[in-house]
This record gives sequence, structure tokens and C-alpha cells, in this order.
Amino acid sequence: MSAAAEGNFRHSMKWLHTWSGLLVGTVLYFMFITGTAGYFNDEISRWMQPELPMVNGSISQKKLLNVAEKRLNEVASESSQWWVDFPIGRQLSLRINWSEKTKNSGGEEGEKWHEEVLNYNTGKPSIARETGGGDTLYYMHYALYYIPNVLAYWITSLCAMFMFIGLITGIVIHRQIFKDFFTFRPGKKQHSWRDMHNVLSVLPLPFHIMITYSGLLFLMFTTMQGVISASYGTGQQNKDRFYDDIYSQGVAHKGAAGITAKNITLSSVLLAVEQRKGENKLSYIGIENRGDINAHIELAAYDYDGLKASEIQIYNGVNGELQHTNKGDESSSAAMNFYNIMTVLHEGDFANYFLRWLYFISGLMGAGMIASGMILWANKRRERANKKGIVSKGLVLVERVNIGTIVGLPIAIAIYFWVNRLLPASFAGRADWEMNGLFISWALMLAYPFCVAHKYTITKIWRDQLIIAAALYGFLPVLNLLTTNTHLGNTLANGYWALAGFDLTMIVFSLCFSFAAYRLHYQQDVTKPATSSLQAIKVSRVKQVNRIIEAAEQ
Repeated sequence: MSAAAEGNFRHSMKWLHTWSGLLVGTVLYFMFITGTAGYFNDEISRWMQPELPMVNGSISQKKLLNVAEKRLNEVASESSQWWVDFPIGRQLSLRINWSEKTKNSGGEEGEKWHEEVLNYNTGKPSIARETGGGDTLYYMHYALYYIPNVLAYWITSLCAMFMFIGLITGIVIHRQIFKDFFTFRPGKKQHSWRDMHNVLSVLPLPFHIMITYSGLLFLMFTTMQGVISASYGTGQQNKDRFYDDIYSQGVAHKGAAGITAKNITLSSVLLAVEQRKGENKLSYIGIENRGDINAHIELAAYDYDGLKASEIQIYNGVNGELQHTNKGDESSSAAMNFYNIMTVLHEGDFANYFLRWLYFISGLMGAGMIASGMILWANKRRERANKKGIVSKGLVLVERVNIGTIVGLPIAIAIYFWVNRLLPASFAGRADWEMNGLFISWALMLAYPFCVAHKYTITKIWRDQLIIAAALYGFLPVLNLLTTNTHLGNTLANGYWALAGFDLTMIVFSLCFSFAAYRLHYQQDVTKPATSSLQAIKVSRVKQVNRIIEAAEQ
């Protein structure tokens, strides 16, 4: 390839890189922020339900299972399915689930599921406030909110595709990518933003590529329906047949035979498992077809063999014999195994706390990469506009939206946590109102730069929102202290790091926002002082006309 051709190619890639990021930057930033929060969704949910008991990790699973079975016998003695989730790893509570047979108005039978979080001391359910928790933040990064799921999947998949294009074109543009990584010029305005964008892009580049590519695969069953239809045909029945094939576990569990039989207890199976694998290793245990001759007990240990989940063991529910050990990939195709591995990589299910923090930091760097790219585009055009005296409406729009997005969204998430503490625990529909509070506050933060543009400079608007963010995150542990007994003093004293870590992280966020506001306080504004966008455009046109008249007179 000639030098001219290479230059034209790289120039076209630069154009594609810029606009692929700019067009969907706001949605991508939203996806990265909420998706990154999802890496600690269980810990966030636990903080948002302070009424739940703090489980002592030294309590044996035998004792916990005895407590769970006693409660299930009280409330679900007729149920055909029991499930018990142990507090292990990131699962922070003892949970039980059971099914109840129901009939609809047409006489069709169905199942209704119930869940309780148990106090392991009393064996009674713990009554906790309703909340969206961390799970809602996680789901939003691909399912958005307030819109149908299918439409949301298409939107997030399209944005992920733009992200992937931006990553590939970014690699093409930076021929000296590693040299750019080690270059940082603080206090150099446009150069500093470019250097920051490069650092945030290159350092976690493998993570960015993995998370974007696996995100596209994650939703492919929605966006690639044509592939399924080509092999299985159209219609819901053929789709169900496709899902049955790909998610087959290699063993067909027998349904209930309708013959009553006495089943062994879950505790007796646990005893046999602990003799072989050791104590306190299980993630969950459950029984299906309970009270029937075809009853079977399923359990799984809490660990990963590389990127593969631990094996699932199936025991006969009548005599306790081991019937089957499912290693997860023994009956799956290579394509399905690849899909499962990429999904596990995307969600970080296999990660210990150290690796999970690396995921979290990499996710924040991804959000920073997007944010710095959006700011870089706006600042570059603002410098040109100030030199020419011409300010476009598009530039004004992008500058204002950048503020409301980059700082406004973290403010909205902080409000989400504040609403959780301020709403009464018995408030009806409080989980919905937590989320309504998030989006209402975000809408206000998006509107604020437009409402005050006639009297404030861009730098002051940035600084105002950074101060708001710093205050909201900084005082959140104080609010927690005033409203609950799961405050830092208590959680640190008892070594309950899931709750203490949340408050400490909020303090770190507050310090980061405070530092950014401090730096902006001494930074010279790149914009002209406080005129509205319409006034700025009129002024620029007058200046342009005056220059033309002066040239004509000469």
C-alpha cells in the first residue's frame, strides 16, 4: 500500500472512529456505568436491604440446612420443589425457594414461586425493604428501562456494534499505540484529553474487546433470529425446540410418576457430600418431584474449574444414590461451549474478589474512555469555534449533553441509593420509585446545563455538577449511619466487608469528584462567557459580516 493510500485509509478510519463513538456515546456510557456496577450487584443489593442479618461465615452449612428444612416443612410441606441457597462467596444470605401449584381462569395448571431470606438464628424469615438493588442496575446495562425488552436488546446490541467498530478503528488509527500509551502531557488542554483517552483505551484494551464482543454474543438469540429460523423454521414451537436442544444437560430427569414415596432429607445427602468433598462447599441444594418415587436431589459446589462452573450432581431422592454428574459441557456443542465461556467472561461469574475488582476498575476505565472521547470531540471544536467566532448549535448541544451524561448519570445513581434510605421501608412500590428517582434526577441534571447556559460558563456548570456528585457520594455513608445500624463503625468492627466496602467505595468516589471539581476551579474556561447558544450564533454571524465588509473596503 502506498503512503498516500495508507494516509487516506487511516483518515477514513479516523472519521469512522470519531462518529461511531459520538453517535451512541451517551448510551454506551450508560451501559458501561450500569454494567460496571453489576459486577458487585449482590453487594449493592445487600447494602440496600440493611434489615437482613449479617451471616457469620463460620456457621456450618449443616446447621443452615437444618434451619432451612425446618422452615420449608412449615410453609411448603405440600410443595413439589424445594431449593436452598447457602451464604457462600458473594451470596450473602440464606435463601429458600419453593413452588406452589396454581390454576388460571381457564383451568390450566401452573406454578408460583416463593422466596424467603431466613434469619439463621431464629429460623424465621427476615423482613427486608423492597428494592431494585444491584440487580436492576445490572439488567439496565443491556435491557435499559421503561421500554420493551426486545427493543432494548436491539438498541444495546447496535450500540455494542458501534463500540466494537470504534475499538478496531482506534487500533488502526494509532500506529504507535504503545508509544501513545506512555505519553501524558498534563495541563496541555487538548493534548491532555487526547493522552487520557489513549491511556484509558490502551491499558484495558483486551478487556474492552472481550466485553464488547461477548456482549454482542450475549444478545445474539434476539438479534440473529434469522439464523435460528433458517435451521429450525419459524414460529414459537420451533424456537422452543432450538432452546431445548442447545440447553440440554445430557440427562433427562424423569417427571413425577404419581406414585407416593418417602424421600430422604436434604441434610442426609449433604452429609454424604461433605464426607467426600469437605464441609461448607455447596452453593445450593434442592429437590424436585418431592414426595414422588421419581424425586431427585440436585446440588452444586461453589467453585469454578477455570471458566467452567462446578459440576452438578444428581442424587436419587428415595435411596440417596448418585445418579448423574453433569460437567456442564459433556453434551454441548463446541459452539455452545464457546458461547457459555464468553458469557462467563462477560459477567465475571468465575472471578474471585481480586479479579472482580480488576473487572470493576476496567469497566470504569471503559466509561472514562468514552467520556474523554466525548469531551475531546467537543473541546476540539470549541477551540476552532472560538478562533472563527462561529458556534454551531450541534456543538452547544453536545457540550451540554456531555455534562448531564458524564456527571449527571453518577449523580442519578447516587440519588438511587439516597432514595433507598429515605423512603419508608413499608412504602408501596418503593423499588419502582427508587428507579423513578434515578431517572428523574438524571433528567434534571441533563436539563440543568441548558437552563443556566445564559449566565454560566461551561466550566462552572461542570464544576457545579461535580460538587453535587462529591456531596451526594460523600454524605451517603453519613446517611447510612443515621438511618441504619449497618454503618461503617459496625461493619468494620464485625469484619463484614460486603457492607463496609460499599461505604468506603462511596467515599473514594466522593474524593475523585472533589478532586475534579478542585482542578476545574483553577482551570481557564475554553468557552466565551455566558451567552445563550442563540446569542452566540448571532454574535458570530455579525463578526463574520463585519470581516467581509472590512475586506471589501480594503
